[in-house]
Amino acid sequence: MDYTYEDIARMIDHSLLHPTMTDRELEEGCLLAARYQVASVCIKPYYVMRAGELLAGSGVAVGTVIGFPHGGNTTEVKRYETRTACLAGATEIDMVINIGKALSGDWEYVAQDIRAVVVEAHEHAALVKVIFENDYVTEDAAKTQLCRLCEAADADFVKTSTGYGFVKGADGKYAYQGATEHDLRLMRACCSPKVQVKAAGGVRDLDALLKVRELGVTRVGATATAAMLEEVKRRLASGQAQAVKAAALGTGEY
Repeated sequence: MDYTYEDIARMIDHSLLHPTMTDRELEEGCLLAARYQVASVCIKPYYVMRAGELLAGSGVAVGTVIGFPHGGNTTEVKRYETRTACLAGATEIDMVINIGKALSGDWEYVAQDIRAVVVEAHEHAALVKVIFENDYVTEDAAKTQLCRLCEAADADFVKTSTGYGFVKGADGKYAYQGATEHDLRLMRACCSPKVQVKAAGGVRDLDALLKVRELGVTRVGATATAAMLEEVKRRLASGQAQAVKAAALGTGEY
């Protein structure tokens, strides 16, 4: 399957969420996003208005995060965060579910939490991507239920991870997988075509992006944006614009 530069660039939400990022780094990230013509920036909430100014006329959307990264804010706080972000200029909202409630099986709470954000965002014509944090929500039955709830709530995307869902290992060190082939296949299969899938966490190079694209992913959260898109340019220039076939997928971790 051949691809164009725009096909790949418009899959990328350039992630500008690390807690240590300074205003200067956020500005540089916005300018990079405009230069490479990605789909959006996903930026820290306080910087939404400035990002809108920097990206005005560029065609790059401004997105931000709600209840990030652990999802434990009250529903009313998430709704208010969403409204504030939209009024500041955000047109894409990435919300974290209440992870503890999902693990408790309190699906009514989780459904209402998602629905409140979706309703608020849609009133402002903003898209909503619902983050499951699959490193914590590990059971397929729970992920399947979350897909159903997102569909019922009219969410626009389901999303694997925040990129900050670190799990403590037996050695005391923290790590995370982020998007995996298994989860992406499951999430795509459990949602109708009207709900898109976003992979986040671990998509660090072009081959990984092409792999998740083959699985039906339409957006990817990325920090290695420049490296990936420079590689797209290189391959297009050398006639190597051939996507990785599903049968040749690797280990399933991205």
